[in-house]
Amino acid sequence: MNKVDYIVVGCGLAGIAFCEQLRMARKSFIVFDNQSQQSSRVAAGLFNPVILKRFTKVWNASSQLSLMRPKYDALEALLKEKFIHDVPIYRKFASIQEQNEWFVAADKPILSDFLSLNLKQNSNPSIKAEFGFGEVLETGRVHTSLLVASYKKFLKETNRLVETSFNYDQLKMAANTITYQNIEAGQIVFAEGFGLVQNPFFKYLPLNGTKGEMLTIKAPSLQLDVILKSSVFVVPLGSDLYWVGATYERNDKTHTVTEMAKEALLSKLKDIIKCDFEIVEQVAGIRPTTKDRRPLVGVHSSFKNMSVLNGLGTRGVMISPYVAQQLFNHIEHGSLLDPEIDIKRFKN
Repeated sequence: MNKVDYIVVGCGLAGIAFCEQLRMARKSFIVFDNQSQQSSRVAAGLFNPVILKRFTKVWNASSQLSLMRPKYDALEALLKEKFIHDVPIYRKFASIQEQNEWFVAADKPILSDFLSLNLKQNSNPSIKAEFGFGEVLETGRVHTSLLVASYKKFLKETNRLVETSFNYDQLKMAANTITYQNIEAGQIVFAEGFGLVQNPFFKYLPLNGTKGEMLTIKAPSLQLDVILKSSVFVVPLGSDLYWVGATYERNDKTHTVTEMAKEALLSKLKDIIKCDFEIVEQVAGIRPTTKDRRPLVGVHSSFKNMSVLNGLGTRGVMISPYVAQQLFNHIEHGSLLDPEIDIKRFKN
């Protein structure tokens, strides 16, 4: 029997963040991941403290940002890869009215650290932006697909990764131990992303799931070195490649790409840029979204050594270190969870 402190199910952003809590605390663990969930691998990986549609602050943004940087710096040191890139986000203005709304928002103490008062004029002949841009501060992107691949490689090399589907029927719960196949553990944490809807222990939780499709384009003439936000994001990836996305589809829960989404993205892209480009790739993933836009974190009502870490939605890069720390401290030290993320807000 292989004995560990924790079993972690899922190796996306949530699972990785929790594994890092375990590793730093010198807890033994093993991870199950079957690559069924794509959201971490296809995401743009943006971190951005402002909701740019309405010019409002992201929930708990300051706490998330302060935790996020040291966590990704530590991952870069561990895995010897560059994941985090500081890149400003330029919000394209559609009118003078939007410029005025920006200044009103930037004047608020809650947003003043994140919205620049210096408007940026457009000097790029490949971009349509007659009213210029507002610059969002403390933003950038994390190369999520590289992070997931690199972390899984690290787990393999340290004999901590099992690349098969998790069979819930084989899980045996006791007062102080969990047995699964040939593994005995003290705790199990489910960080499965949208896969949680198949989990018999937590499927009562309102994980809606929102499909997102995105394009990668090659546009040598665009010459863009900032993240552009209009009706879609245009994110520079290097080598004249750009991530364009994303769509929001609530009914289709497949990873199949669609012509409808491609046409919608292209229509919005052509409202922003006016240079030639070619489509390199189209991908889709299901974001683990919730009805109240807060994560799903906490301990099962009947099994005190079983927990969930999910519902990170579109902001997994920023929020995953925060929720992972919350859950770890709750399990190990009895710290109270932030009530806004605690699954106790939903009835079992």
